[in-house]
Amino acid sequence: MQADLAARVDRFSIVDGGPFVALQTRLGLLEAKAAAAPRRAAVFVGLAFGVPLVLALLGGDAWGSRAERPFLLDWGVWTRFVLAITVFVMMERLVEERLKLHLRQFVDTPLLAPGAMAAAAEAVTRALERRDSPLAEIVCVALAYLVTLGSGLALPGVDATSWLVQQAAAGPQLSLAGWWVLLVSNPLFWFLLFRWLWRHLVWALLLRDIARLDLRLAVTHPDGLGGLAFIGQYPNAFAALVFAMSCVLGSAIANALEHDALGLTTYGYMMAAWLVIVLALFGIPLLAFKLPLLRLKRQALLAATAAATRHFRAGERATLGNNLTAADDADKAAVADIPNPSAIYTAAKNLRTLPFSREALGPVAAAALLPLVVAGSTRLPFAELWKIAKKLLLL
Repeated sequence: MQADLAARVDRFSIVDGGPFVALQTRLGLLEAKAAAAPRRAAVFVGLAFGVPLVLALLGGDAWGSRAERPFLLDWGVWTRFVLAITVFVMMERLVEERLKLHLRQFVDTPLLAPGAMAAAAEAVTRALERRDSPLAEIVCVALAYLVTLGSGLALPGVDATSWLVQQAAAGPQLSLAGWWVLLVSNPLFWFLLFRWLWRHLVWALLLRDIARLDLRLAVTHPDGLGGLAFIGQYPNAFAALVFAMSCVLGSAIANALEHDALGLTTYGYMMAAWLVIVLALFGIPLLAFKLPLLRLKRQALLAATAAATRHFRAGERATLGNNLTAADDADKAAVADIPNPSAIYTAAKNLRTLPFSREALGPVAAAALLPLVVAGSTRLPFAELWKIAKKLLLL
């Protein structure tokens, strides 16, 4: 069973599979996975950024003063359609390899009991089935257009002229570049983002399934988590995703600051709220391991307490000749026959029941806050922003 599980883990991929991958394969964009990533990123960026840039150039809206809000001076365009889309594509193999490494550690250490190997193999198979779900990607497409439609409904009512909206005699109208962004660029960005969030949910459900199996945890394991500390590092595989999302949010913040629509206090609250959202996104899946760790802690404390009672009462008898309480106790074992459980008791008391820490989540937290600090520094004192970010990182 271990060999079967190891083989399934070796074939595990969080990014391959599903209708979107099949479509890219048909179009010849996935001939060689690693080599294809830059080409696919260039294609997607060309669709999302290149085409509306050409349309904006034709309409005379690509360049101009800040007051005219030209295409090339729109930070949201750069962060969504260039940076974020590029990151979404280029991060695929890195995330795949890191998650596979974490998954493989359950098999190689081995943390899974022999009787749990078959169930673990089934859990991996279920994860791949979820990953390949056509319905999930249809939902991602639908959500992408809903979000785009929700933001697009307000555009014709914008008073100011920009590359998106042109003021005409009949009233504000979307430009050609605006129509392309509404129908293609924004939906592509949101689809890729929602697809990554779905992939993360697939991974989170796999962790939940594994946490419910019979795990070979050790209360005295030096990592202080029964041997599970490694899984607390998995969120860092998604640091690039967090960075891309934060850059998009940062561009919106920079735009609000440019128009004096955001104060320092509100900005600080936004940073804190975003950090909480990011840490919750990646911390909640790790809560699946709280129950087995809590069970281990309770059982170890109970067993160590019982053994300590026998050990130290035996020592008391050896030293004083009899026990000071319950002197007629039938247990006459010698102290040498009962190992001292103090080390196990101490380890059980110190055992953490949540497999994550500030240090483990540090890269993700930094990826979440750094773009917001950069965005804020365009209008607010950097020293004040640094104080806020440092306090949040040290919480």
